[in-house]
Amino acid sequence: KSAEISPSVVFENIQGCSLKCLSMLLESISGLAVDDDFNVEVIPDINVAVATFIKSIDAEEFVKKCSQNKEVNELKITARLLELTRSIKAENVPASVSAECISVYFQSPQNGGGPVSDVQLFPEKNAAIITFCDHKGNA
Repeated sequence: KSAEISPSVVFENIQGCSLKCLSMLLESISGLAVDDDFNVEVIPDINVAVATFIKSIDAEEFVKKCSQNKEVNELKITARLLELTRSIKAENVPASVSAECISVYFQSPQNGGGPVSDVQLFPEKNAAIITFCDHKGNA
């Protein structure tokens, strides 16, 4: 069992549930309040939402409760822990920005970053992949 558990839970197959509906459902299951204790981000292109818990919670137990919830099952929504990662993708990066500048930005504690081990630029896509020394830097 991993010593570090992600504070984020992925909900798949959410096409039958609005953001408001999903938020209320998660509040009901967790006993926590959206915005104060957790945030929900919807990725409509792939019918997925990600709930990130601000308040400390046993995410594994929460996923278990979701899988046993009547409404979640009726909506055919599945829940799983979001895997921890060391890399993120930055989009809308101007082609003129250097890898060094991106590295400095993402290492800054004010930006929620941490030590960066690598930056790959994709100027044709106005994107970059930033890899941190450990998963804690990609908050």
